[in-house]
Amino acid sequence: MKKIFNVPDMTCPNCAMHLEGLEDEIPGVKSITASYKKLTMEVEFDETNLTIEQIILAANEIGYHPELKPS
Repeated sequence: MKKIFNVPDMTCPNCAMHLEGLEDEIPGVKSITASYKKLTMEVEFDETNLTIEQIILAANEIGYHPELKPS
């Protein structure tokens, strides 16, 4: 499953790199692509092993506050 999150508190390209680094930290995440210019993060994950809430909490732990983008 792929979900896109708005991440309004990204302030620089390094923020996008920090968020993309979660890819290796969260079991069940297949890929994370973050865009500082769009202030978004696209996460591809295995929904049988991981919830949207767990993704948000992991980002919160490193200082970001993603919100699920309405589809």
